[in-house]
Amino acid sequence: MKNSLSSIKNEITAKPTTLDESLNGTKSTNINVLLNRVKLDQKKESRKKIIFTAATSLGLVIFGVLIF
Repeated sequence: MKNSLSSIKNEITAKPTTLDESLNGTKSTNINVLLNRVKLDQKKESRKKIIFTAATSLGLVIFGVLIF
């Protein structure tokens, strides 16, 4: 039990130091990658909207045919 508590304490104290080291490093981002990701997300979103609209319309048509 004592060993597991000490190992947990070591992990807790070790995490902030590794995070601090990674934050101090130089980060760079490629704007083209970000723009391409935005374009792909917009395409996915528009496809989802079209599929939702088609499914809703189909549901209403089927519901209308069954009722009348």
